[in-house]
Amino acid sequence: MREFKLEGRLVGPHAPPFIVAEMSGNHNQSLERALALVDAAAAAGAHAIKLQTYTADTLTIDCDRPEFRISDPSSLWHGRTLYDLYREAYTPWEWHEPIFARARARGLVPLSTPFDESAVELLESLAAPCYKIASFENADLSLIRLVARKRKPVIVSVGMATVAEIDDLVRAMRAEGGEDIALLKCTSTYPASPDDSNLRTIPHLRELFGVQVGLSDHTMGIGVAVAGVAFGATVIEKHFTLRRADGGVDAAFSLEPEELAALVRETEQAWRALGAVRYGPTAAERPSLAFRRSIFVTRDLRAGEPLTRENVRVIRPGHGLAPRHYDGVLGRRVRRDVERGTPLAWGLLE
Repeated sequence: MREFKLEGRLVGPHAPPFIVAEMSGNHNQSLERALALVDAAAAAGAHAIKLQTYTADTLTIDCDRPEFRISDPSSLWHGRTLYDLYREAYTPWEWHEPIFARARARGLVPLSTPFDESAVELLESLAAPCYKIASFENADLSLIRLVARKRKPVIVSVGMATVAEIDDLVRAMRAEGGEDIALLKCTSTYPASPDDSNLRTIPHLRELFGVQVGLSDHTMGIGVAVAGVAFGATVIEKHFTLRRADGGVDAAFSLEPEELAALVRETEQAWRALGAVRYGPTAAERPSLAFRRSIFVTRDLRAGEPLTRENVRVIRPGHGLAPRHYDGVLGRRVRRDVERGTPLAWGLLE
């Protein structure tokens, strides 16, 4: 399973989870707010800030036919046309350079999701270190081949994709020389339900394709993302806003700065807790061995007196014989006087 680096930061199981704060359209068409989002993501400890590079015209056409209108009554964007939604959510292309510059100045990896060749050209001009493919584009093999030819790491959300479709996209990238790949388990509903997250897919993806795996998470809160790390996720992507109350196309299912900071902290804790398969006391536990149970003399004994349940017990601390010897020592006699509170040892017995 190949690890890779993004501007010096390792992505893989030997490093804490790589946390991507997805700005998406939460800048609310304000460059000042976009830069504030970068600053807030950095302050929260995220590792990357992600944009989406498209225009409404590169994603769809301005058409009011029913096919171009969001008809799902449970959708946050019910009733809107695709063109209208994307026109509100897009990040003006002239903003990319100052956002990338601010991100790098704050120690963040800047990256974006391109949606066509012109977007890739723009991101190449900004020396983008990585490309992200969105779930809705993971079947667009021409786009995937294009970014793979740049020989940079590619992160792909695999929401809605079948195993055959994921196999197609991985083969397409490798055929173009792309080897640094991360596949993100994703549920493409907004917000997503934990019931639909199916995190057990994460290790299965890793086994099937031999690449880094992660989670693009649209659920509320951070619990699902933390659980994803326990299943081996090395990349976590979450939408991010300054305040959900400010509104915006993705605000309803986005993290606020304090929540993003908690995500960074708790996913690293989960990663640190994974450790290795081991039994027996750790080095840190060794002092605690003294407080396990063991066999102690609980009444003063005279030489030759037999041990009974009334004068020896299994109690804390752990300085005497192990509890497994208890039945075997009952009836044995002591070879000398023994004071109450003495840990039982073989040398005390006849």
